[in-house]
Amino acid sequence: MFKNIKNDFPASIVVFFVALPLCLGIALASGAPPFAGMIAGIIGGIVVGALSGSQIGVSGPAAGLAAIVMTAISTLGSYEYFLIAVVLGGLIQIIFGLLRLGVIGYYFPSSVIKGMLVGIGIIIILKQIPHFFGYQGGDDITSASNGILDNISLGATIIGATSLLLMLFWSNVLAKKAKIFTLIQGPFAAVVLGIIFYILTKDTTLGIASNHLVKVPIPDSLDSFLLQLKFPDFSAITNKTVIVTGFTIALVASLETLLCVEATDKIDPLKRITPTNRELFAQGIGNMVSGLIGGLPITQVIVRSSANIQSGGKSKLSAIIHGFLLLISVVLIPNILNKIPFAVLASILLIVGYKLANPATFKKMFSLGWKQWLPFSVTVIGIVFVDLLYGIALGLIVGIAIVLIKSYQNSHSLNQDNKNNDKNTVKITLAEQVTFFNKSAILKELENLPKNTYLELDVTKTTYLDNDIIEILEDFAIKAKERQINIKFMSSKGVYENPKQFSDIF
Repeated sequence: MFKNIKNDFPASIVVFFVALPLCLGIALASGAPPFAGMIAGIIGGIVVGALSGSQIGVSGPAAGLAAIVMTAISTLGSYEYFLIAVVLGGLIQIIFGLLRLGVIGYYFPSSVIKGMLVGIGIIIILKQIPHFFGYQGGDDITSASNGILDNISLGATIIGATSLLLMLFWSNVLAKKAKIFTLIQGPFAAVVLGIIFYILTKDTTLGIASNHLVKVPIPDSLDSFLLQLKFPDFSAITNKTVIVTGFTIALVASLETLLCVEATDKIDPLKRITPTNRELFAQGIGNMVSGLIGGLPITQVIVRSSANIQSGGKSKLSAIIHGFLLLISVVLIPNILNKIPFAVLASILLIVGYKLANPATFKKMFSLGWKQWLPFSVTVIGIVFVDLLYGIALGLIVGIAIVLIKSYQNSHSLNQDNKNNDKNTVKITLAEQVTFFNKSAILKELENLPKNTYLELDVTKTTYLDNDIIEILEDFAIKAKERQINIKFMSSKGVYENPKQFSDIF
């Protein structure tokens, strides 16, 4: 592992610069203490990094879970209760890994997964608007009926807008001009600018209120640092909402991790394949540890992982070192971290949200047709207007319904030959997979056959014929005699005239 340290150490510094503002920002988006985001980043780097089979993936708090976390903390009414759900989520992920459910991501339609990411992006954008403007009238700027302008902080708005413009200019212009602007990325530069702005305007009319600044604990010793950790209150472990939240965290975190694994493996220059079951196990351990000491849920994340690859990271050492760098920053420079305006973190998250809910995604999904657009849009609407789990479930139901409709429509093909005047020949060719969902379509086709028909039933390309369909064919063979219908059954085993037992010859 250490043979690549000359590549991994510089990459870890870049990942640290990317992760620091994101850890704090995602905690803000989640309605959790900023320190909780740092804990998740540290555990994601050190613990998950060490256990994972991914050589270039980086784990930490994820924007995709922010909506779940915010809703859960509000519903449960206690951060300590929420931490139980994080621990339970980690335990469920470990079970997923042991049961070799690393393929679980393949059983969710891509339209639903994309809808999930877009819905989360929209929620992140909406939740960051008050912080971006330094709104003093509450957490939701859209709920105020009057006096909005009177409650907006001019200083926060200026640094929020400036940070947003700086990051856009950084990524679209500066990063293409010189390597230094790739090594030190826009979000980190925006954080530095925000700290400088706070210091220069502290005692002026542009000063930012203390309740719109990051607050991480400032320890004066190791003991005081450890005292800042929060621990789960296991008295609520049987609470139904806690259990549901834990399962939701496990499912969504696993899906997001597996999607990220697939994406990072594709852009890995060495084309290494991450063992997905081991990854779920590692993520589960990470979430249990994070929940036990007060951290947010963890997933593998594409932004940090891609930054690691682009910076030349070769092995998991870069992820582990970045975790130690986050730990060092919390211990040595908490005073500096506490000078970061929320407006800056909000500007970072607005870009994250926009990338998740990019208008190009809507355009692409619409161009793919209604079979993709409908479950996608239903998922987005469900997530934005109800909650994440409801949206995913609704999108999944719609997706399954569409599959069943198409399966019903494509169960068979029918060809009628009237060229031979001696007999009316009808050929029915069954699809490759024919299940009980196709009973109605096939039964209707058989019942509509006229008397004196010569039926050619072709199952040579059928690999699975449900027993329900076999029963329909055997019942029809009895009725066919009364209607003077002759049956020619063609299977991979041979050709049979007027068979009685289709199960024996399929």
